Amino acid sequence: MSSPAVTSAYPRVVLFDLLTALLDSWTVWNRAAGSEAAGRAWRADYLRRTYGCGAYRPYEQLVQEAAAAVGLPGSAPAALETLWDELPAWDGARELLQALRPHCRLGVVTNCSDRLGRRAARLLGVDWDVVVTSEEAGYYKPDPRPYALALARLQAEASQAAFIAGSGYDMFGTGKVGLRTYWHNRAGLSLPDGAARPERESPRLEDALPWLARFNAG
Repeated sequence: MSSPAVTSAYPRVVLFDLLTALLDSWTVWNRAAGSEAAGRAWRADYLRRTYGCGAYRPYEQLVQEAAAAVGLPGSAPAALETLWDELPAWDGARELLQALRPHCRLGVVTNCSDRLGRRAARLLGVDWDVVVTSEEAGYYKPDPRPYALALARLQAEASQAAFIAGSGYDMFGTGKVGLRTYWHNRAGLSLPDGAARPERESPRLEDALPWLARFNAG
């Protein structure tokens, strides 16, 4: 794959969280659970499991364990997978990726299995330069190894890259790796205790483009 033209003000690489920063996975979890309240409880339990997991355990297994923990039937994880290819992109996601494509190499770092992570990445319609899943890296974010693997695959230093986060927990990992980070904080959540502050934060993906266009402006 040919590299995009070098445009000095942009970072060489932009990496993205997938299932929260670019895709509205919350809506699909809610549909699979049968209600917003049940979906949020299920996803919150699942997120606690992944962020506390460290070394990779099968993603689908964690989803099933979280469903059982909050009292959902065994049909809920199957419904989630059935709906997986209907994950909607957030407003501005495709437009941001298209605007960056001539200037930067683009990649995904996602807490997911290879099978489901790559299916979700294809929904954006982008020819990604790299897609790194937790299964491939052997660890869940915010362990620094998934971010570092994406950089290694792209032969880029952390100083040459930006990260677009969807969760405040990403800042634990990007802080350790040295990635300058934009937090697409769609829900207006509080930064987790002890996490490094993102360089920029906004509920809108559109606001990332001016930051990235001036990334190396000094």
